[in-house]
Amino acid sequence: MIGSIRGKIILTDGNHILVETGGVGYRVLVSSKVLSKTNSEVSLFTYTHVREDALELFGFSELADLKLFENLLSVSGIGPRTAMSIFSFLTREEVVNAVIKGDTSVFEGIPRLGKKNAQKIIIELKSKLGDTGSLDLSSEESPENSEALQALQSFGFSSKEAREALKNIDSKAETAEEKIKLALKFLGK
Repeated sequence: MIGSIRGKIILTDGNHILVETGGVGYRVLVSSKVLSKTNSEVSLFTYTHVREDALELFGFSELADLKLFENLLSVSGIGPRTAMSIFSFLTREEVVNAVIKGDTSVFEGIPRLGKKNAQKIIIELKSKLGDTGSLDLSSEESPENSEALQALQSFGFSSKEAREALKNIDSKAETAEEKIKLALKFLGK
């Protein structure tokens, strides 16, 4: 696929730019930071997204931004347009710091993202981007949930599996023991 493109920006249309190179104009979706370079030479690293009804290019001025974009795409529920909108609101450093710190509030103002997807980003990218320690995504996490999480991890389940199980169990379970039993049933399915 197309891995990079260099040429002159000849047109800006919303979040798309038209980059002319070798007599051909390529329509590339870019972040607002790249949009500020209108009518100039540009060199972009690109991600080619292929669907049965579309072929789209997403452009980044730095290779590290492209790598982070590809990591965001590995998160279930995050598509290329949502991942690109993250880059329009946040820098690469802000995204990485939010993931490492487990700070979902950084992602709250981004359209089409939502709190659950912000939590998924943090859970699924934490080990790829830095610290693999335990995550605390909700300030209201109960002591019973913490105890159940630790018990499930001691049984050999990953932090991600244990958290997923605790999210999916019946909320009527009040004690840590009840939560552990229900979580084990969920994980055994």
